[in-house]
Amino acid sequence: MAFKGYLYILIGVFTLVISSSVNITQAVAPSLNRTSFPPGFIFGTASSAYQYEGAANEGGRGPSTWDAYSHKYPEKISDRSNGDVAVDQYHRYKEDVGIMKYMNTDAYRFSISWSRILPKGKISAGINQEGIKYYNNLINELLANDLLPFVTLFHWDLPQALQDDYGGFLSPHIINDFQDYAKLCFKEFGDRVKHWITFNEPWSYSMGSEPYLSSHYQLLAHAAAVKIYKTNYQASQNGLIGITLNCHWFIPFSNDTLDHQAALRALDFMFGWFMQPLTTGNYPETMQSLLGSRLPNFTEEQSKLLIGSFDFVGLNYYTTNYAAHIFQTINNTSNTSYFQDTHINFTSCFILALCLSKGTSRTIVVHKDEV
Repeated sequence: MAFKGYLYILIGVFTLVISSSVNITQAVAPSLNRTSFPPGFIFGTASSAYQYEGAANEGGRGPSTWDAYSHKYPEKISDRSNGDVAVDQYHRYKEDVGIMKYMNTDAYRFSISWSRILPKGKISAGINQEGIKYYNNLINELLANDLLPFVTLFHWDLPQALQDDYGGFLSPHIINDFQDYAKLCFKEFGDRVKHWITFNEPWSYSMGSEPYLSSHYQLLAHAAAVKIYKTNYQASQNGLIGITLNCHWFIPFSNDTLDHQAALRALDFMFGWFMQPLTTGNYPETMQSLLGSRLPNFTEEQSKLLIGSFDFVGLNYYTTNYAAHIFQTINNTSNTSYFQDTHINFTSCFILALCLSKGTSRTIVVHKDEV
């Protein structure tokens, strides 16, 4: 995402071949197939419930925050679309699984719509058996086609009822409700699901008005769900549980020591923000120093629950940024508190490569003040 006031260098590669009498020899790429990967390497596809399932108002499903948002603010979506139908996987899951089988994949990572099995978000408000049946059917169809189900419990579609009730992940009440929801999923599907992911990209979900509070309760909800799984289900179900994070890579913008420190600080604010509590029970020292009392604290008991609360960590990687230290915060970014707090100017790059003639090329770096 581009932010006004930041210096961006757009990076990409374009090749323009000017044809005349020039002979161009194509390089032969080495072959790449399954044998190029280690034994046991899993090839798969992935989705999220709101983007794929459709059937938003069918089968007893309750509304999620995405339903409310996409209908209330259709202009916020580039083509004004929503997930009411999506790719209609709710009705066409057998076709989709057939395509996966045809593609010779090994696994399918999908997320469960919390409000499809708990329309009001809480066990006490009722379990939707039609939703349970749908996921049982999907899981069974995957296994019948030799595909492993990897199940994400939360991919950003919070039941709207919990948002209305207490503000969702801005309230500690979410911890027990998420724990109950996770326990229900372990109970209903854990005999066949052997890979659980509690949260998908909590960093992305936290990019709102209260990023440090939202991330804090996501971490605690994650730890609570993991404890339930490891205490009550893992031994009998023989599965694994983890979390999926996302992180860019960061390169110092210059050889200046402050820019090198900025690159490391960027990793703390994106990856360490979640990984360090999961391994040490506390936030990175850089965040504690810069944020002070704005960064919530973990109790001793919470820290113990967090440490080691994963069997695996998924990592989504999208891009690399330059990181440059800034002495004064920039006041016109969209996520003001988070991006200003880092004291980093994040930039990206765009390289234009032009093949002008045989054996020659020219690289152009385009700088723009705003994107």
